[in-house]
Amino acid sequence: MAMFETDLAPAPSRVSVSFRTVLLSMVALWATYFLLTTFRSLVMDFGLQFEMAWRRGLVSAVGIGLTIVLWLLLRLFDRHTLPVKIAAATVLALPVAMAIGQVNQWVFEDIQQAQEKLYAEKYNLNLRRDEAGNLLVDVPVRRVSPAQGGGQPSEEVVGSESVIIAPADPNGDFWKRLLEVALGRYFLLLAWATTYFALLAGVQAREAERREEQFRSAAKAAELRSLRYQVNPHFLFNTLNSLSALVMTGKAERAEEMIQTMSRFYRHSLADELTSDVPLRDEFDLQRLYLDIEAVRFPERLRSSFDLPPALADARVPGMILQPLVENSVKYAVSAVTRPVTISVAAREELGELVITVSDDGPGVPKGSVHGLGIGLANVRDRLQARFGPEVGFVSGAGNGGYHTEIRIPLTRIEVGHGH
Repeated sequence: MAMFETDLAPAPSRVSVSFRTVLLSMVALWATYFLLTTFRSLVMDFGLQFEMAWRRGLVSAVGIGLTIVLWLLLRLFDRHTLPVKIAAATVLALPVAMAIGQVNQWVFEDIQQAQEKLYAEKYNLNLRRDEAGNLLVDVPVRRVSPAQGGGQPSEEVVGSESVIIAPADPNGDFWKRLLEVALGRYFLLLAWATTYFALLAGVQAREAERREEQFRSAAKAAELRSLRYQVNPHFLFNTLNSLSALVMTGKAERAEEMIQTMSRFYRHSLADELTSDVPLRDEFDLQRLYLDIEAVRFPERLRSSFDLPPALADARVPGMILQPLVENSVKYAVSAVTRPVTISVAAREELGELVITVSDDGPGVPKGSVHGLGIGLANVRDRLQARFGPEVGFVSGAGNGGYHTEIRIPLTRIEVGHGH
């Protein structure tokens, strides 16, 4: 039981998106942000493009690092349901966005003064800040003189006056600007989190398919074991009965010969793992040993014929797949009559398929034997379908003065060094 439990329950493993994939998604996100904001800066003609570009690149690099922190936190929720993941991303992305917004404020803190200076030079203005931090501009003060002698009034500049055009930011305005920047980064992080969840769902789907395939393979292996375990006890029971009959009738030499042949048979049949495939030559050799054992019981009645082309000797077949068919021929053909019966086992290739036939020239299907005969045939059919799928060719029936079974399976070959 422990063996089957191990086969059918592969050890669970933590499913996660590779760090390389995660990092690439972050780089793609922040590179897109960098390009879009740079394009906007060029279109809006903010000036100081180089100074702003390297600062924007620095913010993007810090953004990648803080997004990695967000990913490490979100990984804790990989095995939870989607609503829980969404809630976690909604909450955890906010402090990360605030941190990115703060970095953005620090990095661009001095660029504002540079832009003010550039603006003043461009429009020939005198911009300055007072001690309180208010942005001032000096505007000329004009005095209008009344008209004299019916002429037009005249104006003259008599001085200048400082006008506040941007008051100093109180703390409330600082947090307002920080929140404005952070909200933009917040939705950017939520967009990345959505991408991450999609990547994770894809990885989990592939892992589920892989584990499903493992379970199918394990179940198929267990089925093959179960079907093959049905063969050996049946054969051993019949063989021991034959051996007992030889001993009771005083045929010690034949009994000893049968024991030696049985030893070779079981050494041969148990050499491979129960679900493994074997070369067709080995399967034919195994049936020769079996018929040698039965020939001790039926020395005058049992004849055998084997036809295996050399080109098919290394063809791949399930181990002991022919045993129930040959055993049925012995039981329902040889033992059922008193005349000689020939059991023929042959192989050929047709249209890329391996065709194996097991036939005899016995009486066909004697009355009352259909149930027993059907068990062996069903065992072979089920093993073939478990190994090759439901489309495997399997035809069996009486005809032409005997019984004939034909198997058609894909022709594949055992690799060199994997046979006996």
